[in-house]
Amino acid sequence: MRSSASYPRIIAIAHIGVAAIGVMAVAVIGLMLQLPSGRAVPGPPAAARIGQSAQPTPAQPVPTVAEPVPTVAEPPGVVSTPEFAKQVKANELGLVPVLMYHRILKKRFASIDRTPDQLRRELEKLAKQGYWPITAKEFATGDIRVPAGRFPVVLTFDDGHESHFRLDASGNPVPNTAVGVLLDVARRYPEFRPVATLWINHDPFGLRKPEEQAAAVRWLVGHGFEVANHTWSHPNLAAMRKKKVKEQIVRLERLLKKLGAGPAITMALPFGAMPHPKKIARHGEWDGTTYDFAGVFLAGAEPSLSPYAKKFDPVAIQRIQSNGNKGECRKWCSQYWLGWLNKHPGERYVSDGDPTKISVPQRLQGNIAPKRRGQLVIY
Repeated sequence: MRSSASYPRIIAIAHIGVAAIGVMAVAVIGLMLQLPSGRAVPGPPAAARIGQSAQPTPAQPVPTVAEPVPTVAEPPGVVSTPEFAKQVKANELGLVPVLMYHRILKKRFASIDRTPDQLRRELEKLAKQGYWPITAKEFATGDIRVPAGRFPVVLTFDDGHESHFRLDASGNPVPNTAVGVLLDVARRYPEFRPVATLWINHDPFGLRKPEEQAAAVRWLVGHGFEVANHTWSHPNLAAMRKKKVKEQIVRLERLLKKLGAGPAITMALPFGAMPHPKKIARHGEWDGTTYDFAGVFLAGAEPSLSPYAKKFDPVAIQRIQSNGNKGECRKWCSQYWLGWLNKHPGERYVSDGDPTKISVPQRLQGNIAPKRRGQLVIY
């Protein structure tokens, strides 16, 4: 696998292209997807009942009921032993795909955009192949609760775009938003856990009113989603002074706290650009407010090491862009890597079902982080 330093070459052009399109959108084509805010309410009948004169009838409100959100129970309790770990082929030092999504649009305007159908097909593939979604927070903190023999996957959405999440008038996520698609897949694949991480900027989901922002975040957090830090205005942190980097992070931390989602445990670097020094991406203070992240995520092009591995770097966690297999994506995006992991099952993280233990084949025991050695189960 390539070093984390190589990731900007792959994704920077695509990110910059998105930014340029966003600037041109208002004058040219109205780039941002306008998602419905509610369901249509039927108007009055076209004709009066038989025997009555046709009089205008005021529209009556239609009672609506929020659809139940699919939930998945906690994995059954398992106590891992060498014999059991061998039976399920556990490898909790294996690679984990952390998938990176941006806008979910009916018509793509940039290479990193995905359509609702493309997102749905990828999530269905993950469900069929035995992946179990966890949040970036759960991954970075090592709180990986996945059934035995299954594989963790982290679904992440950058920029808090309106195509990620909106509630309709019934209190349901709009169907073709990212969250709506995920919930739909989970309804059809009941063992596919419907959670994801949404990293936001200062106008989450295109909402301007504080009460609407708070309602959206409250729904997400209440249904197991993680809403976390992607800086205030999405700048290139590598080109900023230390004080400004910290201000960008802290201003978003204050918003998250106000909306009921803070303090954040994870942060995604805009454009995948690392500030200098690197450590201020994870810990810092500005204007009396501190931040301390368990994990800082890149915009890279490879699966991540296990958080239990001694070479795992919590300040530079790799991600995989969701995309097909054209151009550089022939080798560095989700279609390639999900296929590669299927062809190399010995390299993939496989859960032992016991969150208190770390089960690995004997050949990998030397790769574990020293602080985790007391949790080892070797077979």
